[in-house]
Formats: sequence, C-alpha cells, structure tokens
Amino acid sequence: MVWKIFSLKSINFITMINWFLLFLTSLLSFNQEVKPKPQRYLYVAVPGVRNYLEYGGHGILVFDMDNDHKLVKRIPTHGIAPDGTPENVKGVDVSLATQCIYITTIHGLQCIDLKTEKIKWEKSFDKGCDRLSISPDGKEIYVPSFEKEDWYIIDALKGDIKLTISPNIKAHNTTYSPDGKEIYLEGLQSPYLTVVSAMNPTETRQVGPFSNMIRPFTINRSQTRVYVNANELLGFEIGDLKSGRKISSTVVSGYEKGPVKRHGCPSHGIALNPGETEIWISDAYNQKLHVFDLKNDQVNQKTSIPVKDQPGWITFSLNGQYAYPSTGEVIDAKSKKIITNLKDENGNMVGSEKMLEIDFMDGKAVSMGDQFGLGRK
Repeated sequence: MVWKIFSLKSINFITMINWFLLFLTSLLSFNQEVKPKPQRYLYVAVPGVRNYLEYGGHGILVFDMDNDHKLVKRIPTHGIAPDGTPENVKGVDVSLATQCIYITTIHGLQCIDLKTEKIKWEKSFDKGCDRLSISPDGKEIYVPSFEKEDWYIIDALKGDIKLTISPNIKAHNTTYSPDGKEIYLEGLQSPYLTVVSAMNPTETRQVGPFSNMIRPFTINRSQTRVYVNANELLGFEIGDLKSGRKISSTVVSGYEKGPVKRHGCPSHGIALNPGETEIWISDAYNQKLHVFDLKNDQVNQKTSIPVKDQPGWITFSLNGQYAYPSTGEVIDAKSKKIITNLKDENGNMVGSEKMLEIDFMDGKAVSMGDQFGLGRK
C-alpha cells in the first residue's frame, strides 16, 4: 500500500514537471513570435566607383544580408550627365526621421522615400556635391561642394539650404558626430581635420596637422579619436579629437607603395570595426586590406586580406559581422575570410564606395549603419 502511494505521487510529480516544461516552451515560443528580428539589407549606390557602369550599373542595389547577400531589387535613381551617362555617386546616407535615403552625385542631391522607393525631391548645385552626412536626429544634412570651398547645411525634409559655410579646403568628406554636437570636415588641400559646432556652424577648430593632406577618416563612438588616411602614406594616423594633436603614424610593414588607379594615394579607405578593437585599411597597389589590432592607442599589424581589385573604401555591418570593401567582397569579420561577392541581377560583380546597412521592421526603417566604418563601442 505504501509503495502504491509513493508511485502515484511520483507519477504526479513527473507529470507536473512535464507540464511546467511545456509551459516554458510555449512561453519562449510566444516571446519569439512577438519579438521578430529586423530584416537587414545592404543598400549599395552605383555607379559608386567613378561613373563606371561595369561595377553594377545605375541605381541603388538592395541585398539581403541574411540570405547570402542575394540581390533583392534595384531602385531607380536620377543623376544623368548632359551626355546621357550616369553621374558618379559621391555619397549615401539615411534619415530615420524622414524615412528616406539620400545620395549625392557630382552635381546634385536626391531624396528617395524608403517605402515608395520614389524620388521625393532632387536639388542641383552649381558647385556640385561630394560625400554627405546626416545629423543623428535625421533633420539636417551637411553636403560638401565638389572639391570647392563650400559646405551646404540642408533641411533633410525639404532639401532647402539653411546656411552655407566656406572653410575653403577643397570640400570632400563629411561625418556628423554620434552625439550630434559636431561635424567633421575633410578637404583635399588641408592636413587638418576641421571640426564645426552644430549649434554655431561658424565656430570651428582644427585637429592636426597630419603628415599630409587628409583623405578618408573615421572616428570612435566617444569622439575622442580620429583615424585618417593621408596622401603618400601606406597606413594611417591617429589624432586626438579633444586636444587637437596628432598622436601617432603607422606604416604598413611588408608591402611597398606603387601606382594606383584611383584617388592618388596608397591607402584610400579606413574603418573601425564596431567594437573598436580593429582598424582596417585599404592598400590599392597591392590589392589588399590590412587589419590592425587596436588597444587604446596601441596598434599591431595583424593580417592582410587579398581582394579582386584596388580597394578605395571600407565599411561594416552594424553588428560587426561583415566587412565590406568597395571591391564587392563580403568578408566575415571574425575569420577574415571572403564568404561571397555582391552580384547584380545579371550575375555581374558589384563594387561601390557608397554603401550602408538599413534594418526594417514591418516595412519601416528602424536602424541604419554608415558609409564610414564608424566605431560603435
């Protein structure tokens, strides 16, 4: 009799455990259903290597980052030169506030609605355009003229010019700070990085001088460091954004400089991985990406990755999973292995210096990466 009671109690206990486990499984399944993952897409503006149509044609190519980077669609864009050929795309950025993607060409700025994929407005500028940057609140755009003296401060909703500032350094690359308080300007004829106050754009300061004219650059999340390419340097330099001093210069070891197809400098492309533990730079002549470990301001050359053409830009996915050189390879950032290549609808290789990630939930853009390989630590 005692044995039967014990057995019955054991059976009830086991049954209760099974019910409890079933409840937990159902609860976890429910949570997964109500918290769907965002859809991650890579938006690539072309022609993004000069005006060369062989690197993907003309438009914005959208790739599914979670499906082997397969092409999803091509979004038509404007920007046609008088001779009928597409103009060079000079930059790309996104505003979550307006739900639009913006691209600059050598002559103008286009605003494209992310939902309808229609051009909302287009502005042309007598002095042309270069690589733009949008404020973190998505309301304001800094657009450099095409290697002229001006930067235009533009309303991201309407496209109207609010103000023009003129550092007169051959305007080129632009980055808005993550906190929205400053804007970093690079010009082709200055060894200094110009820093502009967002509250008072006429208030500026400088970081440098660096060893030569600054080319592509990136910054860390805390806005204490800038990492720059410079003319004649196969490598990079580090600057202190607070003190304004150059901290160090690093030369790639084991490789020689040589003639390059584009941009006129050995290293035109630099990016921080989002965790800010590595610096990746381009090497056009040797057709390589060089990776350096980064700890505080100490750097150590780590490895080199061969690519199929001369790289001129590098950026990362938001989570740091993928590195994207302008030559079109998709690189697993952890293993440093090429896992696929971007291809258009005809199977042709795609390459661009103007690309970024956009994540969607229920058809709405909820987060985006950047074209600069900015730190996100």
